[in-house]
Amino acid sequence: MKKRMLSLAVLAASLFCFSNGANAQKTEKLFNGKDLSNWNFVVDKNSVPADQVYSVKDGIIHIKGNPFGYMYTKEKYDNYKLHVEWRWPNGDSNSGIFLLIADPKNPFPNGIECQLHAGDAGDFVLLGGSDLVEFQSRPGEPRPAFPVVKKTNPSSEKPTGEWNEANIYVRNGVITVYINGVYQNTGTNQVKEGYIGLQSEGKDVQFRNVTLTKW
Repeated sequence: MKKRMLSLAVLAASLFCFSNGANAQKTEKLFNGKDLSNWNFVVDKNSVPADQVYSVKDGIIHIKGNPFGYMYTKEKYDNYKLHVEWRWPNGDSNSGIFLLIADPKNPFPNGIECQLHAGDAGDFVLLGGSDLVEFQSRPGEPRPAFPVVKKTNPSSEKPTGEWNEANIYVRNGVITVYINGVYQNTGTNQVKEGYIGLQSEGKDVQFRNVTLTKW
């Protein structure tokens, strides 16, 4: 409880700093609406060419979901607001937004996943040996392969086929997530800079308006 209260205090301070400085900052389009030229790609076991999994049509990123993998930015980022919109075109499925990727391994990086799995958007999943202060192992139990820090509030996702939005604030390694305007989670990471990724896991998912505002 004390750690959660501390995280909320850090959240409040971070958002205050952002609200006072955001107007002077420039928003960068991580997805240019035309192609994926500024992204790198990972496909599980390199089993198929990346363009069979990740593509662009009508200004929208289409990710097939199978095989597993992820696309990630060519640059590392720190201290930003990330805005991402996504939807499930063919029924509820699974995906994620990867944050503070330190090592882009195959098929899962060392980084923090903001879960987009239908019903769980806003959970944190600790990938590839990454860690958050808020994760606590149960005494006597081994660390899970994919530790989870559950979101705070009930699901704030929209029905299948409708566009959702995630607004994610990263400040000195502290990650704060809002799903469709509802606060869902805060995580504290020792890693303060990393790549940003969008996951292929499950079946079709679409993304648009992927933008980053530095602070």
